[in-house]
This record gives sequence, structure tokens and C-alpha cells, in this order.
Amino acid sequence: MNTSSLELLSEHACFGGSQRFYRHDSREIGLLMRFSVFLPPQSANGAVPGLLYLAGLTCNEETFMIKAGAQRMAAELGIALIAPDTSPRGANVPGESDAWDFGLGAGFYLDATKAPWSTHYRMESYITRELLPIASSALSLDAERMGIFGHSMGGHGALTLALRHTDLFQSVSAFAPICAPSQCPWGRKAFTGYLGSEESTWAAHDASALMSALQHAPYPAGILIDQGLADKFLQEQLHPQSFEAACRTAGQPLQLRHHPGYDHGYYFIASFIEDHLKHHARQLSA
Repeated sequence: MNTSSLELLSEHACFGGSQRFYRHDSREIGLLMRFSVFLPPQSANGAVPGLLYLAGLTCNEETFMIKAGAQRMAAELGIALIAPDTSPRGANVPGESDAWDFGLGAGFYLDATKAPWSTHYRMESYITRELLPIASSALSLDAERMGIFGHSMGGHGALTLALRHTDLFQSVSAFAPICAPSQCPWGRKAFTGYLGSEESTWAAHDASALMSALQHAPYPAGILIDQGLADKFLQEQLHPQSFEAACRTAGQPLQLRHHPGYDHGYYFIASFIEDHLKHHARQLSA
């Protein structure tokens, strides 16, 4: 994998490790892309497992690293954290900035098939075929020990990419994920715009539909989902019960935790981030 285009934008000492921000020319996107990486102190002595975080609507590659408070525990556990941007930037697709929940900052971690989005909005291929190989090669990460998690739109991305690429990811979890995008306004808007109005094509990017179609548990060590009960998006947009039912059908162990009083934001994520990192550490060290 050619990593010569990687440009280090900034680097900061953090809990004995290094918090870095990069930019590079993306082959899959066709534009410059940014991502962030936290390297734990253990990475100085050899390859460490990696944990890919996918952020939610309106966020970028900085959001998680600044707000989640994950670096201290990641340093203790010896896990690298990688966070891509949430969409291409600079595609200049007409209308891409018209709404906060579609287009810029809202790539939904899939490859668009409908013009004009299909040229640059290729987040699934970018993450799985480009970012992970580049990060693993350039930063000495153990590609055989890679987990994925995310929040909201990024929780959707984590679940669907984990189910679509079981060869790449050994563990998965999510915070307040969009569990059944085919059934909610955010997902239906994104799928119609990126994939077209033929709903039969949407199931391939719907975590509940993907899990329902399985006859086995793809992650037998378990999936962890945390959901705040004061989340204003819970009833209309998230539908965790659909994914829970699909896991039951497939025999997939799922720990779906409900938290009274917690909303959809990063105070919620910061409150339970340690549990998620330990969840992944157990599975990535197995």
C-alpha cells in the first residue's frame, strides 16, 4: 500500500502516546481526505490492535478524539484509535450543503450508486479498501486485530460494515446507532439520495435486515450497544428493538443496555466509552 501521500497535519503527546491528524489524496474518494489516529505508548514496541470509530451526522475526524475522552483507556489497553471524516469534502455536488442530515458530513458509510453522488461519495470503499490498509501499513497496526464502533450514523456504519466485512473486523459495538435505516427518516432520505428509490437495494446497508438474513452469529463473542433513554431521536430514528429482534433470530449474542437520563450526545459517549474499549480489548486479544 502506497503511503507516500500521507501528510501529518499535527501531532500531540497524549497519555504517553501520540494523537495525530493526517491528510492524504484518496484513490477511492478522488479528493483529499482527513483522518485522526491515537497511537498508544505500546505502539513504540510493535504492532498494536486498532479500533475504528465512525462518527455521526455533522461530525468530522476530530470530533471523537476531542470529545469522547477515549485516549486514557486506549493507552492503558494498548489499542490504537482511528477516526475518518464523515463524508468527502470538496466534491461540490449541487445541494450537498443544503441539509445537515444529507450530503456534507452525512456520508452514511456506504458507496453511493446514484449520480452525482456516486463519483465521490464512496465511504465504504474508502474505509475498507484504503484507510485501513494505509493506517495498518504506515502506523504499524495489527490488521488481524481490528474492531469497529461508532455513534448514531456512525453506529449504523459500524454495524453494517462489521456485518458486510467480517473478514476485516473481529469486534463491533455502537452508541445509539441507527439500527434500521430503511424504517426511519434519516435513513430513507440518505438511501433514496445515494442509492435510489428502489427499496430492495437498501437492505444491503441496513443492519437489522443484514442480521435477519443470517443463519449464524457473525460475532459469537457478542455485540455491545448502549442507548440513552432520554435520547430525543430514539423513537423515530434509531429502532434498536429491530436489531435486537434480528440478533435473536440469527442467534447473535447482543448486550443492549438502556440508560435512563442519558441523551444522544458525547456526554453519554464519554460516560460509557471505557466499557466499549474493554469490550473490544477482550475480543481483539482472544
